[in-house]
Amino acid sequence: MMKITIAALALLAVAVAAYEHEDYHSHPSYKFEYGVKDPHTGDHKSQWEHRDGDVVKGQYTLDEADGTKRVVEYSSDKHNGFQAHVKRVGHADHPAVYGHHEAGHSYSHGHGHGHGSSYANGNLYQHHH
Repeated sequence: MMKITIAALALLAVAVAAYEHEDYHSHPSYKFEYGVKDPHTGDHKSQWEHRDGDVVKGQYTLDEADGTKRVVEYSSDKHNGFQAHVKRVGHADHPAVYGHHEAGHSYSHGHGHGHGSSYANGNLYQHHH
């Protein structure tokens, strides 16, 4: 019985020693990237990110509805904190929308200048008087 107890204590000592030497604060490091290009929906986006310790760098892009591309470059570290720089690439393309004219009067729907329209349930809503 004494041999079993000594063997069990020896195994317990090895297990405790192994437990004490595990590093729970390892150096974080990773790289990833992904992208989506769906011609049916027009959903185009991508992202990549790299991390080495406390330094993170990345970028994501997104095709906007107006034809431009949003590019966000970001980084984070101990000295500068989180920094993001947003760029818009390309020229916005807004289709011409014509309002309803009646008796020489122009009716505008919405705010701002020009004529507006509403896209309720995918149908073009027109206001008639």
